[in-house]
Amino acid sequence: MSSTALFRRGLAIPAHPLALTEDRKLDERRQRALTRYYVEAGAGGLAVGVHTTQFAIHGTGLLRPVLELAATTAREYSREVVLVAGVTGPTAQAVAEAAMARSLGYDMVLLSPFAELDEDGLVERARAVGEVLPVIGFYLQSAVGGHPLSRNFWTRLASLESVVGIKVAPFNRYRTLDVLHGVCRSGREVALYTGNDDHILADLITPHQVVVDGREVEVEFVGGLLGQWAVWTRRAVELLAEASAARGGDAAATRSLLRLDGQLTDANAAIFDAANGFHGCIPGIHEILRRQGLLAGRWCLDPAEDLSPGQLAEIDRVQAAYPWLNDDDFVAEGLERWLF
Repeated sequence: MSSTALFRRGLAIPAHPLALTEDRKLDERRQRALTRYYVEAGAGGLAVGVHTTQFAIHGTGLLRPVLELAATTAREYSREVVLVAGVTGPTAQAVAEAAMARSLGYDMVLLSPFAELDEDGLVERARAVGEVLPVIGFYLQSAVGGHPLSRNFWTRLASLESVVGIKVAPFNRYRTLDVLHGVCRSGREVALYTGNDDHILADLITPHQVVVDGREVEVEFVGGLLGQWAVWTRRAVELLAEASAARGGDAAATRSLLRLDGQLTDANAAIFDAANGFHGCIPGIHEILRRQGLLAGRWCLDPAEDLSPGQLAEIDRVQAAYPWLNDDDFVAEGLERWLF
């Protein structure tokens, strides 16, 4: 099955963090260990060079080795893993980054928004990048650099033949609906992936009915491309399978996931530091991985980027409250093998 067909079927795609040493250099051993963890946890794809990887690597010499490490490590395994490269910046930069990703064997790109372009400019930028690799559109939440986009924009973006999916991550129900309506108006089949870390399971089990020009169109989220799934990934893969069963009519699965939805959102609030405008979201992810032994520390490229006051206690709280959400036993079993 082609990478595009796999992607359209629906996958768990963790956003790949950046493993650093204490002096903030790339820790290749642990970077590879993270990739092995995600693949063996059952993730269907990897998103590298995205927000969770730290946007600061773009425009630096760090981007290529980070992309290359993930690609070469994923190829250690016989099954296909869909490789998604995050690309950013103005059109020329985004096209150049897509070309680099293609040369390294990536299947598609997640195209981050660029605030200096209007909607016309963003559509043309996506068209240019799509000449290099298939494109996943990205509705990024405003707290980390996104900005509002109209329903008409999403119709125009989804109408591009090179657009294979959209990561919907505005953390806002109104804006999420704008994407759904816009995609349905385009008339194309575009894979929708939730990036709404505050609404993951509800997104994945809800069949949305959209009325377009008097006709009813049903649309659903087929998978998740998420920073939250950078941790507890084995459990995330299981939850996606349960969500697929729920969408297929399994009432017990639906009830179970609705119970877990609020718990996962509560856990995400602690890990992503929702109380402080998401300042500590990447260090929060790193803290979970550090506790499991996959990372040596929480270090980010920016020395000022660390957990917010009180965030550590919140992470302690949710880990104690919801042990069924973690995959600590799975990581403990594989850690030595992944770190070889």
